[in-house]
Amino acid sequence: MIVDIDRLPREGFKISKNFEFFNGEIVDEDAVFLLPLHADITVRKVGEEVYLKGKIKTLLSFVCSRCLIPYELPVDSYFDLVYLPEELEMAREELGSDDLNSSFYYSRKIDLKEVVLEQLNLTFPVKPLCAEACQGICPVCGKNINSGDCSCVTNNSDSRFEKLKIFLKDKR
Repeated sequence: MIVDIDRLPREGFKISKNFEFFNGEIVDEDAVFLLPLHADITVRKVGEEVYLKGKIKTLLSFVCSRCLIPYELPVDSYFDLVYLPEELEMAREELGSDDLNSSFYYSRKIDLKEVVLEQLNLTFPVKPLCAEACQGICPVCGKNINSGDCSCVTNNSDSRFEKLKIFLKDKR
C-alpha cells in the first residue's frame, strides 16, 4: 500500500490490514508464516514530517539453530517512526541528534508494505533458539540431547590447546 504524502488528510488516517509476504522477502529463509501478518498503523503528517505509529502481530515458525527442531515464535511488536522529505537527506550533517533516527521518503510517497516488512525483519532473532537452554544435537550420533544424554564419548578438549596444557604441566 502506497501512501501519497500530498494526499494525506489533515487528521491523518488509520489502517488495519493483513499483509502477505513471501518467504524470500523475509531475512530468515527458513521462517514460515503460521498466521497472516496483521498491522495496525496510524499515519499523520505535521509540516513535511510524516509520523507512522503501529503494531505488527503474527506467528512464525523457525528452525532452532542448535537442535534443528521447528518452534513457534509469536511476533507482537510496536514501532514509532518519523519520515522526512528526501531533500533533507542531503543536509543530514546539519540535522539534530533527534533527527538521526528518522528515515526519508522519496517521490512524496511511502510504501507501507516495505515499512511493515522492515519492522518484521527487525523482530527476528539473530540466532533462532527453541529455548535459551537448548543443548542441541550430539555431534557424533545426531541425537537431540534435550531429550536425554546419548552414550557417545566425545573429546571436549580443543586440540589447539594441547601444547599449552603440556607447557603449563611442566611449569608446576
